[in-house]
Amino acid sequence: MLRITELRLPLNHAEDALRPAIVKRLGIRDAQLRRFTIFKRSHDARKKHAMVFIYTVDCDVTDEAQVVQRLAGDRHVAPAPDTGYRLAGHAPAGFNANGRLRPLVIGFGPCGIFAALILAQMGLRPIVLERGKAVRERTKDTWGLWRKRVLEPESNVQFGEGGAGTFSDGKLYSQISDPRHLTRKVLTEFVKAGAPEEILFVSKPHIGTFRLVGMVEKMRADIEALGGEIRFQQRVTDLLIEEGQVRGVTLASGDALRADHVVLALGHSARDTFAMLHARGVYLEAKPFSVGFRIEHPQSLVDRARFGPNAGHPLLGAADYKLVHHARNGRSVYSFCMCPGGTVVAATSEPNRVVTNGMSQYSRNERNANAGIVVGITPQDYVLDRGRDGPVSPLDGIAFQRQWESRAFELGGGTYDAPGQLVGDFLRGQPSTAFGSVLPSYKPGVHLTDLATSLPAYAIEAIREALPAFERQIPGFAMNDAVLTGVETRTSSPLRITRGKDYQSLNVKGLYPAGEGAGYAGGIMSAGVDGIEVAEAVGLAMLSA
Repeated sequence: MLRITELRLPLNHAEDALRPAIVKRLGIRDAQLRRFTIFKRSHDARKKHAMVFIYTVDCDVTDEAQVVQRLAGDRHVAPAPDTGYRLAGHAPAGFNANGRLRPLVIGFGPCGIFAALILAQMGLRPIVLERGKAVRERTKDTWGLWRKRVLEPESNVQFGEGGAGTFSDGKLYSQISDPRHLTRKVLTEFVKAGAPEEILFVSKPHIGTFRLVGMVEKMRADIEALGGEIRFQQRVTDLLIEEGQVRGVTLASGDALRADHVVLALGHSARDTFAMLHARGVYLEAKPFSVGFRIEHPQSLVDRARFGPNAGHPLLGAADYKLVHHARNGRSVYSFCMCPGGTVVAATSEPNRVVTNGMSQYSRNERNANAGIVVGITPQDYVLDRGRDGPVSPLDGIAFQRQWESRAFELGGGTYDAPGQLVGDFLRGQPSTAFGSVLPSYKPGVHLTDLATSLPAYAIEAIREALPAFERQIPGFAMNDAVLTGVETRTSSPLRITRGKDYQSLNVKGLYPAGEGAGYAGGIMSAGVDGIEVAEAVGLAMLSA
């Protein structure tokens, strides 16, 4: 196969225009092109009146060697890389007999799903322990908070089958280095589970919440068909450690499970589990994360700013953005988890706290665009913000998050409504009293107030400086009626469960920290890839024992 990159066609090109473009680019006869597949399609919107699609195409041609030799100086034509996935190994028949302990996977979000899937495909019959409920039951509980203000602490946006990524935009792209093409494995498994095939080639693939539900169920069934086992409402409360080696876990029920290989695929909100690990002496360290607000604009405003006269084109869909500003006080402000045509959702997992996040469906056809506008903070900020100096505990970031989530609950009126403010009022430093042309999407509701005391002063100062700067990139971004909703505190894990090159905890053998909660991923794709790599390490360790 040959790969052609940077093949440009007009935005409104005919459906059958790609084949002649490939033939022309390679300088071959049409009969020589046996077949082709689109590997990637993106767009160039720098010239809004002359937008183009950019294709990467894999082609099967006759006399391939001759074509390669003739185009040897063309850096946009080369042999296509092998992106197929091969298992690192497979258990022989009878491997799990004679009382051999099965691997445990704690957590069934994207990382845990792929860790369990790979272990199952390797014939190692993993047992998954998920503290929350199966995805459809979990969805009902999540809507209970959004519609009735009833929080289920073990079944919500953060906890349950599918993890936090189930209630998100379902973004399936990442900036991680991927020399082994493991993201392709993730996407291929998603397509097998029911995702649209276009996620294999569009430049910024996404799925959306409703589609993710069915896909998660299908992947669970695949794991079970291979001998794996998923146990819901099984919260791990303790680790069994003997002479620096993990030997199993204790559950909230009091039951114990023995295991010599445990994958910690926790989410970033497993605060009680983090505390347990700290108490058990597992090596943890505080890490930076970010806090801020959700901002909502009309999606049409973003479409016009990004696509100009091509706004609304069916192949472009709803426009997104990625913004960053370096404030005078030394803080970086940036857009986070932008959700085109989506909604702002209640994402708390603890009583009497308010947390926001963004979510989109596959169609991305809601009236508002939303994104986190967040400020980077460091571990030293955790302790200084709480009025003390000295060494930083790995758990200090959690205390910092809780402080501002509790403050948001108070500012919202103590009913799980979120505190909100119009952008114009926020910039002028005055409370908001009525919504304008932009109506917030957060449920159960938004209570207008003054957000000046909802985050540390340095964060408020930096965001106030950033919004007018973002206006210069997207006209209307600092519009008076745009809505800020607080607070966004769960941008990533506040700590890292540090591991070595062998993927094991630095001081507990057999314990494999993985994914977002462990501080090694951010988003569905990177979490899935990390799950694959950790599962491979576990599998090889088990097969070589």
